[in-house]
Amino acid sequence: MKTGSVLLLIWLVVGFVAAAQRHYFDSGPITCASFGNISLTILAGPLNYMGVNPHLGNCQLPEPSR
Repeated sequence: MKTGSVLLLIWLVVGFVAAAQRHYFDSGPITCASFGNISLTILAGPLNYMGVNPHLGNCQLPEPSR
């Protein structure tokens, strides 16, 4: 169990580094699409360095009913 936790932490750190290298944290206010791109990049982890470039194209949040 401990080994799995360490591997998961390393996976997420590599994903965070990939998101930082793509300058996702340098932009202004976080939108739904940018939050999605950051999240997908972090979750993809080392796959980012193998050619995976996850993007969330357009994000529209549902509006509350009136």
